[in-house]
Amino acid sequence: MTKGLRVALIRGDGIGVDVANGSMAVVDRAIEAIGLPVLVYDEIHAGAGYFCETGRDIEPDGEARAGAADAIFLGAIGLPSVRHEDGTEISPHLRLRDMFGLYAGVRPVKAYPNAPKRLADPRAEGIDLVILRESTEGLFYSAAAHGRSDIRGDTEVRDTLRITREVTEKLHRFGFRLAERRKARGRPGHLTCVDKANVFASMAFFRKIFDEIRPAFPDVTVGYNYVDAQALDLVRQPWAFDVLVMENMFGDILSDLAGGLVGGMGMAACAEIGDEHGLFQPAHGSAPDIMGQDKANPLAAILSGALMLDYMAETSGEPRYAEAAGLIEGAVEAGFAANRLQPMEFGGPMGTKAIVAEVLDRLP
Repeated sequence: MTKGLRVALIRGDGIGVDVANGSMAVVDRAIEAIGLPVLVYDEIHAGAGYFCETGRDIEPDGEARAGAADAIFLGAIGLPSVRHEDGTEISPHLRLRDMFGLYAGVRPVKAYPNAPKRLADPRAEGIDLVILRESTEGLFYSAAAHGRSDIRGDTEVRDTLRITREVTEKLHRFGFRLAERRKARGRPGHLTCVDKANVFASMAFFRKIFDEIRPAFPDVTVGYNYVDAQALDLVRQPWAFDVLVMENMFGDILSDLAGGLVGGMGMAACAEIGDEHGLFQPAHGSAPDIMGQDKANPLAAILSGALMLDYMAETSGEPRYAEAAGLIEGAVEAGFAANRLQPMEFGGPMGTKAIVAEVLDRLP
């Protein structure tokens, strides 16, 4: 391999610019350490700020360029003060999910040493699970960015929750394969189907497909939980879970809850993966109240960069990308273990630049 893979880089709004820059600096150093060609970045302007300037939420050819890249990295999108006439925020990333079929939203939730623990139980120190959120259907099928709501004047709005067999089969297979990979790395390899099958026909269908896929993965143990009970269990016993697969809106809510258990959204990495494309981003918002102040926690973005490298290893067939991802994950783990990563988000003294510098110092 003589030429680096191509990344569509959307820094976006607010702190998205800072955390994206920090993440790519760490990714570049890990790539260099492992001896791979440098990545090629294609910056695409998009977001609320770009909308204010141009009336568009993404560059005219931005979607095509994103689709042509080997991976897409997004800092953050949206500003609460900038909205469409219907009151919704600027959200071209939702359209990218839909356009590129990014059905598998992977949200790792991991407790690090010396990071805040919101639960007093000592078992909370071992939280290490993944929320797998379907990212193109469910209730988000009717997200305003897609124009699918049934708006009846100023008296009623109806949104559709959509579950299709094609996408749900892909999602569940992805979940079972993810559980297999985690089992091979020493995790339980247990997959929990989270739904509301006792109330909604769509959710009963979601569970039915899960049960149809299950026999093809005999080494993966399974469980079931209604989403309300799962919310309770994430507070009561999150250490009892490994991989949880669920509908889009359920995943949107539970992944934030789970992120809060291990420090906050500044630790919430995210990968959104389809059959041919992958988008990587911190799951937090643009936080305009601290933009430009060197206060944002970039670790979610840095860990999302590691997820991107893992994805590149699989799609390119070059295992050294996975080695680079491991270097980043190890640097973050070691930094917390040495109590040298103390983000302002956790009440510590370290801003964005200091955290990035500490992680860089721990890379070869």
